[in-house]
Amino acid sequence: MADIQSNSSATHGKSISRRSTRVDLTPMVDLGFLLITFFVFTSSMKQPTVMQVDMPYDKVIDPTPVCTSCVLTVMLDKDDRILYYEGALENHPVVKETGYSADGIRKVLIEKKHAVQLARGRADAFILIIKPSDESNFKNFVDMVDEVTINNIKRYYMDELSNADKQLLAAQKPVLQ
Repeated sequence: MADIQSNSSATHGKSISRRSTRVDLTPMVDLGFLLITFFVFTSSMKQPTVMQVDMPYDKVIDPTPVCTSCVLTVMLDKDDRILYYEGALENHPVVKETGYSADGIRKVLIEKKHAVQLARGRADAFILIIKPSDESNFKNFVDMVDEVTINNIKRYYMDELSNADKQLLAAQKPVLQ
């Protein structure tokens, strides 16, 4: 542990005893490593969590009929733009634009859910289709899914833009000046 070494040297007839101490820290280092090893083996790391995604079964022969007035299609575009329309695209719907603010898409979702509630007697008949464009970013998609969760929308689907949707987006592009 600790050793004391004595050196005696003679100076002018007097003997002076000098003692130097040497502290051996080996047991302290061993104790430190034992404690570190103990805490590493007894602790557990936080387990990663994943978001549950329910994928539809694609082998359905007769799809369930959907009320076209209960459907809201949302197309995510670049620069945080959201274009949306109600009903089917074949009926040439009116395309409107909004953003991610509280008075934007949240208000649209609440109003549509309320309109479906009044028309069908139940709010869970409301169907939301989310179609991100190639120019939108992942943050826009996450923000949209957050709005779905906040508004407690039970039935929503992610889809790719069709050629008709792409043409509709191109027609709605703002003119840059």
